[in-house]
Amino acid sequence: MIMRNCLHFIYILFFGLLGCPIVLVAQERDTLVPIQLKEVLLSHDKNKHEAHFSPAPVQSVSGEKLKKLNSLSVADALRYFSGIQLKDYGGIGGIKTVNVRSMGSQHTGVFYDGIQLGNAQNGQVDLGKFSLENMEQVSLYQGQRTDMDQSAKSYASANTIYLRTKTPKFADGKKYQLTAGVRTGSFGLFNPSLSINYKLSDVVSARVSTELVNAHGKYKFQYSNGVYDTIAHRNNADISSFRLEASLHGQHNKDTWNVKYYHYDSDRGLPGAIVANRFKRPQRLWDKTNFLQADYKHQFSRPYAITVRGKYADNYSRYLDPEIVTTSGFLDNTYEQQEYYLSLVNTYSIKPFWTLSLATDVQHNVMQANLYRFAYPKRTSLLNALATNFYFERFNLQASVLSTSVFESVKYYDAADDLQKYSPSLLINFQPFASPDFRIRAFYKTIFRMPTFNDLYYTFVGNTFLDPEYSEQINLGFSWQKDVGTMVFQLSSDLYKIWITDKIVAVPGTNLFRWTMFNLGEVETKGIETKLTNSGKLGSTIHYTVVLNYTFQESVDVTPGGSSYGQQIPYTPKHSGGLSLMADYKEFGLNYSFIYTGERYSQKANIASNYLQPWYTHDLSLHYAIPFVKKNPLKFGLEVNNVLDQHYAVIKNFPMPGRSFRLSLNYEF
Repeated sequence: MIMRNCLHFIYILFFGLLGCPIVLVAQERDTLVPIQLKEVLLSHDKNKHEAHFSPAPVQSVSGEKLKKLNSLSVADALRYFSGIQLKDYGGIGGIKTVNVRSMGSQHTGVFYDGIQLGNAQNGQVDLGKFSLENMEQVSLYQGQRTDMDQSAKSYASANTIYLRTKTPKFADGKKYQLTAGVRTGSFGLFNPSLSINYKLSDVVSARVSTELVNAHGKYKFQYSNGVYDTIAHRNNADISSFRLEASLHGQHNKDTWNVKYYHYDSDRGLPGAIVANRFKRPQRLWDKTNFLQADYKHQFSRPYAITVRGKYADNYSRYLDPEIVTTSGFLDNTYEQQEYYLSLVNTYSIKPFWTLSLATDVQHNVMQANLYRFAYPKRTSLLNALATNFYFERFNLQASVLSTSVFESVKYYDAADDLQKYSPSLLINFQPFASPDFRIRAFYKTIFRMPTFNDLYYTFVGNTFLDPEYSEQINLGFSWQKDVGTMVFQLSSDLYKIWITDKIVAVPGTNLFRWTMFNLGEVETKGIETKLTNSGKLGSTIHYTVVLNYTFQESVDVTPGGSSYGQQIPYTPKHSGGLSLMADYKEFGLNYSFIYTGERYSQKANIASNYLQPWYTHDLSLHYAIPFVKKNPLKFGLEVNNVLDQHYAVIKNFPMPGRSFRLSLNYEF
């Protein structure tokens, strides 16, 4: 009887997921009686499942929700995650980096379709360069991602951001799909985009996505010098950029693979800080990024699989400063980096509940520049990660150890010492009660970040004797989810403590024009992150999602003998949070978001002159879709950002825009 009931349940689950009508056959004294049941529809949200069962805190936004955010770039979307401080230098073209749990942007690895975006020069990734037009999912993992087929580089950061781009999907009988869109609005924005999916065969498909962003970037802002207030205009904040992505995707039997080419080219102004009544800056920055990456996975048998990943990247940047005159003219610096990367991951399932993974990565970085006395450094990194995962219905444990070997060489002068380190981590998620609605998670992780090429070799600044910057994290949290009728409630909260030692800081040398990098800083962070989500239906036509998050964070300088001992580190608010609401009614969609950042200080000394007031923004957007040619939807969008026209700055002396508007039009066929 038990076995028969189990088989009936599996039958319902399988065909319900396929959306098929279900017919059960009941047996009573050897008589078969057909029973017609109503159609059963089961839904599964992969993001919710991952966040609930993951031993590391996960925040994700994908699909339609990602499209509806009032966002142009990945950096804008990350504002809605808890535990993140976005460093935004203002405007559409402003450089944008993220700082997770006050650890510093160099401690956050950014992965593009599973392969890390590197920057050996300064360790930072400008997330404003990555558009949401070709993005399927944006995820933040505190600690590390827990997939067993990930590369060794995935273990090598304190936190990771995963960006997953769109892949070709076709309706039955279709061989192509084309999506065209255009967005315009404040600051002279003109943003057309086009993407094409084409089915080359039953097992191979191609995708091309391209986009142009052009804006003059001018906006009004409020300025006060302590004596008088005025309304000024932000200048030299223009941008012109072009993005092109082309990819091939294949899947056949036990093989899955894809190849991607990425190109980004931009020319932008750097408006600079508003100080000493100066409102205009002439500096310019040119960026050019090209990379070719691929991954291939083969399932040899049921328990064993390999994944191979590779990448070549070339990054070029040019910085022009007409305000600085050298013996050869204006300051005009160029930088170029090449990266070569290869990864091999072996995964083996010893038992259905026990999986082993061995990942080996090799990465080679080279940098050139036209700087005086430049060292022309080269760095070869060898990473080996051994991980094991035990997964039961009520208990999941993952442990890993990462071995990192770094070999440095330079063309001129002295190179930094080679390095060998081991970094362990332990992650747990378990269900303490009979109900699966409540689960507890915890992790411990220690890792480091290497000094960048700028830290080690920048002329008159670099210090080749620098040690790595170490981080140690502990995290304890829970997740709870409950279905109540047509509504779903989710609550998660995490307590964490982080130690940063041998923090790399710049200190003045013999004069203010010559600074040197040293391992001087120590930072201790304690915090709590809480997120509440409610989604469901009102009546039969309104679908909604409400998300509320709050972060408390105390991140203080504990450098022995330091002048700012016990004080909150720069740009870290103790209190921050946000609220977002998404509602859909037939062809209409309404989205509202509120983001709050509490008081902060711009320097290490927590004194009145460094105090930054809290800021908040309200954003609204309205979407409407109507059937067009062949009943394909034509989508209109209206966005209003900073509805209350608040004047604020994320970074001191870099004013942000006030109220702004965007109109969008998209058509897919």
